[in-house]
Amino acid sequence: MKLSLGFSPCPNDTFIFDALIHHKIDTEGLEFEVFFDDVETLNQKAFRKELDITKLSFHAFAYAIKDYVLLDAGSALGFGVGPLVIGKKSFKEMLPADAGMRSSNEVGDSWVVNDIKPYLSDLKIGIPGKYTTANFLLSWLLPNAKNKVEMVFSEIEDAVLDGTIDLGLIIHENRFTYQDKGLKKVFDLGDLWEKGTQCAIPLGGIVIKRDLSDEIKFKVNRVLRRSVEFAFANPKSAIDFIKQHAQAMDEEVMYKHIELYVNKYSIDLGTEGREAIKTLFDTALGKGIIPKFNEEVFLT
Repeated sequence: MKLSLGFSPCPNDTFIFDALIHHKIDTEGLEFEVFFDDVETLNQKAFRKELDITKLSFHAFAYAIKDYVLLDAGSALGFGVGPLVIGKKSFKEMLPADAGMRSSNEVGDSWVVNDIKPYLSDLKIGIPGKYTTANFLLSWLLPNAKNKVEMVFSEIEDAVLDGTIDLGLIIHENRFTYQDKGLKKVFDLGDLWEKGTQCAIPLGGIVIKRDLSDEIKFKVNRVLRRSVEFAFANPKSAIDFIKQHAQAMDEEVMYKHIELYVNKYSIDLGTEGREAIKTLFDTALGKGIIPKFNEEVFLT
């Protein structure tokens, strides 16, 4: 049986899926037609029900949940992996002299965020897509930030530098490159989420169409878990495949990217991972960021 499968060309996804699509593991008779797209394109494809299996943002999943269910394998969750808001100035440098902000040694204190909010609401912020989890976190923190510009994630840094946007919401490998371009962190959305919830931040997951048989769903989940386990056991096996899609990314950055986003939750969500996802959805529902739904989130 051939199933359509979509994931991003980012190193964490190619690392996870290499063994599966190149038959380095037992795929239990499954074949896959692969589509490579950035995360927001994958989100849109999920809304149109184009793919049998796809990577998508957890934010987007709330809008596609009637058609897809989450697999336990393949997700990107973790601590210290959240999106960053960056600019030409740090958050302290952005505040006017008479802001009256109390002193703090730590970015991320709740009062610091509250103090800075009024100065950010009118700024033009580049985001990597409306339905990305990054934008959910930005909406959670700055609900009045309405001047957002959707951009391909890899173009955000340069847009900040040339003044097209005031701030950039960055994800993926840009976490490792923005400082080299002279840009500064305004705040770390993942860090704020972790401090507020004590949970890992759920970024993206692998979903499968609900109307496929349970046999196929559980088979795909087994095969995907096997692929992730193979990748961990043989970390250099996928190197050529990863490089092929990582374009000009430095190999050291490539593996930092993988280490950041591929972890125990990628093998199996477990109780902790499921609770983090539930917390994200409960928070989003409470703030009216996503629509209500009755469907079961997880494969059962």
